[in-house]
Amino acid sequence: MLKLSYITNDPEVAGVAEDAGVDWIFVDWEYRGKSERQAGRDTVVSRHSVDDLIRVRRVVKRASILVRINPLGPWTKNEIDDAVKFGADCVMLPYFSSVGEVDQFIEILNGRAKTFLLLETLSAIENLQDIVTRESIDYVHVGLNDIHIERKTRFMFEFLSDGGLDEVSAVLRDAQIPFGFGGIGKIGTLKPSAERILAEHYRLGSTGVILSRSFHNSVRGRSLEDTRQIFSSEVGIFRATENEISKKDLHFFQENRDIVKREIAEVADSMGGSILFG
Repeated sequence: MLKLSYITNDPEVAGVAEDAGVDWIFVDWEYRGKSERQAGRDTVVSRHSVDDLIRVRRVVKRASILVRINPLGPWTKNEIDDAVKFGADCVMLPYFSSVGEVDQFIEILNGRAKTFLLLETLSAIENLQDIVTRESIDYVHVGLNDIHIERKTRFMFEFLSDGGLDEVSAVLRDAQIPFGFGGIGKIGTLKPSAERILAEHYRLGSTGVILSRSFHNSVRGRSLEDTRQIFSSEVGIFRATENEISKKDLHFFQENRDIVKREIAEVADSMGGSILFG
């Protein structure tokens, strides 16, 4: 089964997500440069804090806590030290470009928590064959949104439809590094639908995904009991769908891939402008 992560700094919601079977509670410290590079986009800058990590850590007992720090800089050692000190099980480096940045991150973290990388720049993709030779990488998540921005494509899932993600996945599979990509909505929603994207995770060998904003929006302003019911129901539906997909044959995945490519093209066309594949 895919590892599910959910971004929250609310201890009560974190506890609900954990009880529903979410594997990674994601505390998000990244803010440096993010608003500037994603200007004009419908994206979220979480600005979670050390205090948020402390509060979430007090509640979460079974799930792992993942902290995304800022891109590498003079602040990195302090951020990693704080993440480890206050209970992070996994620390994620975002928006890196070079092997050297990965090496610095690994050296500072020094095995004190699991080493997660967020692959979301074209330079990092170009350097991926060298990056995966590092022995201390526990997981790589492919961030489709920033890749989409850098490539100047219309829709972030075009990296999936045009084969870019196939190439990245092949490198990670060959290196035997667990990986995931993007976010996923509730089953039966969006276009391409969450279940078709889920099938692409299985086709590519992905092992993880972030529960996307449709989960967050469905619980915003709800009572804790309603939030619990929504998470329990929707994660249950997700797991049941995943179980069915895991039994499908090669023909199903080939057919699903064709449908996903067509639907991504339809969404991109509806957005107008030109497509520039990098």
